[in-house]
Amino acid sequence: MRVIFLADRTCALTVNGVYLGLVDGFERTCELNPEERVFCELQASGCAPLSFLFDETFLLDPPPQIKLYYYAGGVAVYAGDFLSADASLQVIKQTRLGGTLITLYRQGKLQLNVENETGFHLIELPAMLNDGEIYAIGEDFLIEGETAFALISHDGTLWVLSEGRIIEKETVLKAEVPFHDCLGHTAVCTWERDKLIDCAVRTTHEPTEMTFALALFESVLIGAEFTAFLHESLIERAQVLREYLGEFQSVVLTQEPNRIGLVYRRKERIFDVRYYRVELTDGKISNISSD
Repeated sequence: MRVIFLADRTCALTVNGVYLGLVDGFERTCELNPEERVFCELQASGCAPLSFLFDETFLLDPPPQIKLYYYAGGVAVYAGDFLSADASLQVIKQTRLGGTLITLYRQGKLQLNVENETGFHLIELPAMLNDGEIYAIGEDFLIEGETAFALISHDGTLWVLSEGRIIEKETVLKAEVPFHDCLGHTAVCTWERDKLIDCAVRTTHEPTEMTFALALFESVLIGAEFTAFLHESLIERAQVLREYLGEFQSVVLTQEPNRIGLVYRRKERIFDVRYYRVELTDGKISNISSD
């Protein structure tokens, strides 16, 4: 089986004790037979090693730090959420807001403890909030980092967790959230407690010939306007395009600009990549077909 290894940080990959090289956002490919129960290990600097047996059980139920993406001809193994090699308790910040004691600390992973009359509430947070500042918004609490934020209720319920830049945080929470797509879409969103009350999508780039198909599928994914990419022969069918494509999670490039992979969730931590090809007429997309 063709196996692609990727990770959310640079780490060393060994297979059955043999060093195969460094893995990060760029793929490292090899051939593995799950029947041989191959021992794999990913070691990132300052993190505990992530080890697993590449076998049939792994392919059906990967560990929590692994996501599998099945594609034609193989599987991509994506590793993330590495645990710190130092498992000791490290308090990062502690503050009291009203009658609530809030402690941000790391013990393997980044965690937040909310303690008040409602009890003790433990919330796991992503590493990008490691240096987050803690504020009160009415009865709720905000953890604000440079590139992400989290809104947490008085009783420790995680209401909002997102990448983005906060614009307002006095009485409501307003933030600009990036989509990381080829057109630079962002959404300016406003929340009142756990309710999203407003969301406006913005575009900062124009598509090029090389990104036209990618821009179409990414726009469908995030709910942005996409009819501008369609040839007049497809305009009448634009409303059924979302139904035709189904509920996909993300968009991936291929080596062909007119062939795009869409990622569909099969189950927890397991995804399927299905491919679609577009045809252009007069510079607009006139046909979309599964590949």
